[in-house]
Amino acid sequence: MSPTVTLDAVQCLALARQTFGIEAQAVQDLAQRVGQEFVQAVETMLSCRGRVVVMGMGKSGHIGRKIAATLASTGTPAMFVHPAEASHGDLGMITAADVVLAISNSGESEEITSLLPTLRRQQVRVIALTGGLDSALASHADVVLDSSVAQEACPLNLAPTASTTAQLAMGDALAVALLDARGFRAEDFARSHPGGALGRKLLTHVSDVMRVGDAVPQVALQASFSDLMREMSAKGLGASAVVDAQGRVQGIFTDGDLRRLVEKGMDLRGLRAADVMHAGPRTVRAEALAAEAAAVMEQYRITSVLVVDADARLLGALNSNDLMRAKVI
Repeated sequence: MSPTVTLDAVQCLALARQTFGIEAQAVQDLAQRVGQEFVQAVETMLSCRGRVVVMGMGKSGHIGRKIAATLASTGTPAMFVHPAEASHGDLGMITAADVVLAISNSGESEEITSLLPTLRRQQVRVIALTGGLDSALASHADVVLDSSVAQEACPLNLAPTASTTAQLAMGDALAVALLDARGFRAEDFARSHPGGALGRKLLTHVSDVMRVGDAVPQVALQASFSDLMREMSAKGLGASAVVDAQGRVQGIFTDGDLRRLVEKGMDLRGLRAADVMHAGPRTVRAEALAAEAAAVMEQYRITSVLVVDADARLLGALNSNDLMRAKVI
């Protein structure tokens, strides 16, 4: 039978706040110590002709996987190689063109230190991310990044807590410095995240989501009001473009315009499209980002926008539902 466990709420919150304080201090200490060796590490990674190979055992390995993923998604080719697997064949994945970022709080992880002579013979540059500045890893590395901490957040000072936070923060700092040096832009980030929200916003163009051809509601200036209504009903956009003989957009008529005319009690039977259209409608270009079309709709509180070319000729149309289906908004 399991012993009864009672939670001391006061102690629970005290330990949480203590953990935050210790780990925050560990990161602040990094900021005070970081110096030329950090610049050397960034230069080494920046000049790498291959990939940054991140290694780490245990909790440092979990941090290493995240660092490798962050580097890869911000313009620095990177991968994680488990050091234990490396000694059983995966070391063949590493070439002289690569740079190894080896993570070990003590700097004495046997799985990593056993690989150092081979990496040295292959002339692979090694960056050590360690708290053991006098360790075997530090002595064999080309560059040493000090990630030491005064204490772990664990009350027993045993479980990797503050030390892994410091490793993660140093990895993020490397990634940020590298992306800045490479001139990495939001568009570049989106290309490596095509399935994410940012990717959709920065990679999806109006031409990708707009309605074209017969799906675009449009009538001529002299079209009757009944023809205008039939076109709007048939196309389901909630609006219709009004164009001249050359297909240039002259105006738009929307469900909202219809409601306002009805509220005024106007006799609509003898009117033409030119009589009821809203002239000078908001338009976007086909090559614009779909997110820009969404911004236009939001700014002017409209639900549809027409797509035109450089000569204002109608190319397509889209509404907020089209953007929602494309997950742009």
